[in-house]
Amino acid sequence: MKTMKIWNNEASDRQLSEICRDLENGQTMIMPTDTLYGLACDALNPKAIEKICRLKGINPDKTNLSIICSSISMAAEYARFDNYAFRLLKDLTPGPFTFLFRSAPTLPKAFKGRKTVGIRIPDNKLCHDIVERLGHPVMTTSIKYTDSDYAISPGLISEAYDNMVDFFLEGEDGETEPSTIVDCTGREPEIVRQGKGILE
Repeated sequence: MKTMKIWNNEASDRQLSEICRDLENGQTMIMPTDTLYGLACDALNPKAIEKICRLKGINPDKTNLSIICSSISMAAEYARFDNYAFRLLKDLTPGPFTFLFRSAPTLPKAFKGRKTVGIRIPDNKLCHDIVERLGHPVMTTSIKYTDSDYAISPGLISEAYDNMVDFFLEGEDGETEPSTIVDCTGREPEIVRQGKGILE
């Protein structure tokens, strides 16, 4: 597994080019976010998404998959939301939330047939810069761990996932608290999982 050290959540231009090239080639990675470290890949690559789902032990047909977008305008390309939801995104992003929206017909091929999609716009410059450079979302899901040290320590995360993903973006210490999941597919937003984000 290739490791790339990222200082202060800000990758260099050369690093961003290498990361995006590897993602476009179908590689998988672990990256820091504003919550837990996450498994991630190009959201336009079905095979890479399948690999992540196998690694996480989730059934992609029965689990809500989430994508990281760099902006609300990018999110609007893949999800359908009304003016109220737009204001919610404007008020709470970037931040530690995953919003479940009804999917748009333009959702990537790997997500076809899904009625909902999770939207993440993390408060993390590295996440933003990768997606911005890539020009489209990355699919993400939090890493699995049995001991909190293996969620926090980049060295232990690297040890646990060695040879399981293609590359590791080593940033600052991670966290153990996930994003707050907010279901916005009904008439009123509903918290599905309370995490780091506080819905006021």
